[in-house]
Amino acid sequence: MLTIGQLAATAGVTVRAVRHYHHVGLLPEPERDDSGYRRYSAQAAVDLIRIRTLADAGVPLARIDALLHARPAEFAAAITDIDLELRRKIDQLTEYRRRIARLDGGESLVLPAEVVAVLDRMRGLGISERRVLLERDSWILLQALDPRALPQRVRDKNAALDDPETTRLYLACDEAVDWDPHDPRLDRLIDALDAWEVRHERAGDRPESRKLVVSRISEDSPAWQRIVDTLVHRAQRRRAADG
Repeated sequence: MLTIGQLAATAGVTVRAVRHYHHVGLLPEPERDDSGYRRYSAQAAVDLIRIRTLADAGVPLARIDALLHARPAEFAAAITDIDLELRRKIDQLTEYRRRIARLDGGESLVLPAEVVAVLDRMRGLGISERRVLLERDSWILLQALDPRALPQRVRDKNAALDDPETTRLYLACDEAVDWDPHDPRLDRLIDALDAWEVRHERAGDRPESRKLVVSRISEDSPAWQRIVDTLVHRAQRRRAADG
């Protein structure tokens, strides 16, 4: 006969766990003997080991009770079901690990493959990682704000990157990131960017709907903030003149 401490040690659980299994009705609690101790049989140890094994496998306690009282064929069928569920969870976790291992800067987790390809293309053109990561954040915001516009934006971005002038302007913006906002070189860059915007503006395009997106690009650099503010102001003036 075993004390509660010996029973717990035999099954590899704590005394507290044994008492919890008593409380939920999984393991019968024996009466105290003449010396005031509860004594457990070998069958109690076997039952406790079965309970611990099922609980460790993730089987809910309510289901464990049914399994402990099931006939051999019912128990075997239930164990088969549990095994299938565990295999499904393992496959799911394996897929999660595979996806995480594929991540490149976290982009593949939240952005479609065609957007990730645009970001990789920018890297291949020599655009700084700082600028690419800001572009990534902008795509994340754009996807949340206007997901239906994403395919057209991808086509537009790829078309723009086909233009050597676009690449030159990206690289120039990289160079300007730490300039003073009042640096006269910034005026020339703004003029060049504005000319690019005029060539690539589309009818019906509404830059104000992308305010959050462009603010993410500009917030890391006072120079970029001035670029964005000036370009937005000029675009508004053009629309007012056209209207």
